[in-house]
Amino acid sequence: MTRPATHILRLLKWGRILARHGALRAIEADRNTPPQVKRLCRIARFGSIQPKVPDYAGAFRAIGPAAIKLGQTLATRPDIIGVEAAHNLLTLQDQLPPAPFESVFAEIDTSLNKPAAELFEYIDPVAVGAASIAQVHRARTTDGRDVAVKILRPGIREQFARDIETYEWAAAHLEALGGEAARLRPQLVIANLKRWTLRELDLRREAASASELKDAMVAVEGYTIPAIDWDRTSGRVLTLEWVDGVKIADIDALKAAGHDLKKLAEKLVLTFLRQAISEGYFHADMHQGNLFVRADGTIVAIDFGIMGRINRQARFWLAEILYGLTTGNYKRVAEIHFEAQYVPSYHNVDEFATALRAVGEPTRGKPVSELSVGQMLDSLFAITRDFDMQTQPHLLLLQKTMVMVEGIATSLNPGINMWDVAAPFVRDWIRGELGPEAMLADGIKKQADTLKMIPDIIRRLDEQLPRKGGAPEAPPLPHVELIWERRAGDGGRWWRYVLVAVVAAGIGAALMSNWG
Repeated sequence: MTRPATHILRLLKWGRILARHGALRAIEADRNTPPQVKRLCRIARFGSIQPKVPDYAGAFRAIGPAAIKLGQTLATRPDIIGVEAAHNLLTLQDQLPPAPFESVFAEIDTSLNKPAAELFEYIDPVAVGAASIAQVHRARTTDGRDVAVKILRPGIREQFARDIETYEWAAAHLEALGGEAARLRPQLVIANLKRWTLRELDLRREAASASELKDAMVAVEGYTIPAIDWDRTSGRVLTLEWVDGVKIADIDALKAAGHDLKKLAEKLVLTFLRQAISEGYFHADMHQGNLFVRADGTIVAIDFGIMGRINRQARFWLAEILYGLTTGNYKRVAEIHFEAQYVPSYHNVDEFATALRAVGEPTRGKPVSELSVGQMLDSLFAITRDFDMQTQPHLLLLQKTMVMVEGIATSLNPGINMWDVAAPFVRDWIRGELGPEAMLADGIKKQADTLKMIPDIIRRLDEQLPRKGGAPEAPPLPHVELIWERRAGDGGRWWRYVLVAVVAAGIGAALMSNWG
């Protein structure tokens, strides 16, 4: 087990980097920051030269790969770090210098069922992309196919294990301070980060995710997933079909190729809604570097290390929430929040509906270009605080992906109205799932199998009923012995102050913008 002193040293090192990028200054100005934290954060940044404009993304890149993933996770939490910091962190697409090709080739040569020379005719030593976890090289197989080969960075699994252990330790101490920190549930944020990262560190899981999404979206015209080469894939190496196309971020190239940008924007939004609402399984890393457009206008998605799932009941609630917001039915939206137990029952549903109206009405019927996203998010987070709504970790990936999709769609078509695009799809899905025709068809199918399935139905029925609202059960959290429990007497107070300082410095992104 790692000693507390080791965690503290790591956090101090990271905190100094955050300070040099101006990422701790906002703590001192925040009225909700405890006085001792303000005092000790000044010590953490002592002697550093801070830029006028904080560079949160630059700070996380300077700290390293695990911090990049943490920054991407915090980008989904403007309620913790503030809207400005969240938008800055959304630019964090973990582009790093590639590892030396010799070490990467060694991973390929030893991680597959045959030597690399028997599987590949050629592997380009120059990486076409390098991220925090892996890098990609173009190659040609011995049977003449052009492929992309994704390889884990050497030693990355061990590095992530070390850093995430310190994140868990810091988050437990931060949450133990109570108050706003407890409501924002930093331990669950880190638990989700750990779960997502472990998936990314096993490239077989990514291959399986790509294959599953490809099957789910096979009937969707104009959207595709590259095929997986399973014979050349392992836990450390992923081989898939090479994609020829224009990056969706290259607007000039898309125009030069004659693509209809408005149609591409609408297709992207509807594809995401199809994944999230119809399938309950969606690509959760849809930034501009992971989307290409082929010559025929087909959108091709890559990089499936992070995937999101939403259970059927939560999808119904999500669809009704989206449709209620687009049609102005705030009472129904409020009722869903109470049914899902997102909002505690001691609050008043009508008051919550009125609060939602105050946020929703100014945005209805307007294109994205006329909306103040920051002002809208500030209003939404104020509502969650006023109504004691805890963070719902299972929806964080969905929120992050929605922001990404909106950003890309807006870059393609600045005048797009997201509500107008989403409303017909959501309405038709609700009608198809809950309408009389769907209920009749479902009833006929069930009657045919009822007699032989009665015992199994009885056994499973209770398991299928939601017991704790819309949120799935939280993952188990690691036991962390708090440092002030290890120290007694007067020394314990001093150690607590030191701990608060290094936590604030080490995961300063969790405090670096105002909470209220």
